[in-house]
Amino acid sequence: MHLNYHFLTYLCPRLTDLLSGFSVTSCFSQNKDELIIGLENPNESRFFRAHLLAPQVYYSFPKKFQRAKKNSVDLFPELIGQEINRVQELSFERAFLIYFNSGDQLLVKLHGNRSNVVFFQKGNSTPLYVFRNELQEDKKLDWKELEKRLDLSKNRFFELKGNASQFLPTLGKIPREWLKERGYIPADLDKKWQLMQEVLDMLDTPLYAIAQRDSEVYLTLLPDSQVIMTFADPVEALNELFHKALVIGNFEKEKKELIKSYEDQIKRTKNYLEKSSLKRVELIQSPPPAQVADVIMANLHEFQKGQNETKLFNFYSNQTISISLKPNQKPQEFAAHLYRKSKNRKLEIQQLEHTISAKKHQLGELEAILFELQELRGFRDLKNFKKEHKSEKEFQKKPEGLPFRQFEVDGFLVWVGKSAKDNDEMLRNFTHKDDLWLHARQVAGSHVIIRKKGNQIIPDPVLERAGSLAAYYSKFKTERLAPVIYTEVKYVRKVKGNAPGAVIVDRESVLMVPPLGPDQSISISGSSSS
Repeated sequence: MHLNYHFLTYLCPRLTDLLSGFSVTSCFSQNKDELIIGLENPNESRFFRAHLLAPQVYYSFPKKFQRAKKNSVDLFPELIGQEINRVQELSFERAFLIYFNSGDQLLVKLHGNRSNVVFFQKGNSTPLYVFRNELQEDKKLDWKELEKRLDLSKNRFFELKGNASQFLPTLGKIPREWLKERGYIPADLDKKWQLMQEVLDMLDTPLYAIAQRDSEVYLTLLPDSQVIMTFADPVEALNELFHKALVIGNFEKEKKELIKSYEDQIKRTKNYLEKSSLKRVELIQSPPPAQVADVIMANLHEFQKGQNETKLFNFYSNQTISISLKPNQKPQEFAAHLYRKSKNRKLEIQQLEHTISAKKHQLGELEAILFELQELRGFRDLKNFKKEHKSEKEFQKKPEGLPFRQFEVDGFLVWVGKSAKDNDEMLRNFTHKDDLWLHARQVAGSHVIIRKKGNQIIPDPVLERAGSLAAYYSKFKTERLAPVIYTEVKYVRKVKGNAPGAVIVDRESVLMVPPLGPDQSISISGSSSS
């Protein structure tokens, strides 16, 4: 209710007592949505701080504020040196005026996402300055037109048939919820009038309290089961609300987002370990592909010209098996592929075991980092944490804020640039020289990165799946097969003056792959794959 008219009727007289005689010493902004006004009298200093970025519209009157040494701009020069006379709320309106002895006025308009601070010189009905220039209508605003006159009589209430929003539009969310919880909507007119008088009585004898519901911190003038602090002074309540909602609230929000990022990474790592362990057992226990190749080579006569599918007796398992060939593929070529696959199985098992071991180590590190993060108590600790763990910056940033889409293929992170400029940012700020870089050959497309450490061997299935993504996110998207080049990042150079995304590759290899977009098996929770 800190933006509510009924709160302003108590705040403004208190501000008059507190600030009358103070002179303006500074007026500046350090970001486009926050205005700071410095105030002094012979004995003390005060500041008016207005943060007007919806939905976090808050204001306060702290005793201290440290101005930044850079990225700060002076505003409203005519305010400097002016002495405050009084502070007055506008009648039935979410706004108040600061009157100066000169006759100039500063309007603080608390209209949610249309909130603003507007400066009027004496005798002028239109503003000299508005803080938020994007609100064009405020440049022609006459503050006198904001004030309202309301008839709060019983006759008027009955004429409106108890419509609370029409009778008293300044009530706001919390009083309306109070009425609703007490059966206001289905009640008859007499009961509604009684409830309305009860809420008005409470607003006339307020208790300034800060309450918290889930992660939302709010100021209330009504009794509330979620109250965490109470105040006798509306200015103290306002200052504490600002601190809890903006300073502590933003810290908790950022910390919560980071925690979720690391929890998601831990969950993915555990899922990978479970799947990979099952895959390892399957590779060890399943018959080698060379057995099927032997069966094919022993039955070449069964493949008539142009025949792509046949059934053969497997003399290893004593079962009949189906063999399917690709169009124009010879049975000898398929057998050779199976022999190579069988030969690589031992290497695949070794690589899988190595990756499982590395993932277990990574899981331990992530769990230790998460525990450290959960123990943080303030912005300074959070800043140091992010600096210390900057190598994990891809987990510390929201997926929509990253310049790449994220996937995971058999335990390897695969990144796909979102645009030409994003390709450059990914290559410049997120990759390591030993990572593998892929791109559709000689056509426009996304840069693709396979993350690896040192001389870590990338299995062929991982390389081929990343290559299919590179082909899919390129001009080759609709082709049956596409050439994709790959090399380590250290052989990819960006030349000054080249178009966004354009690079020079000093060394490359080529593989042919079918374009294949993302699917559930490689998707990462929270990462856009569109």
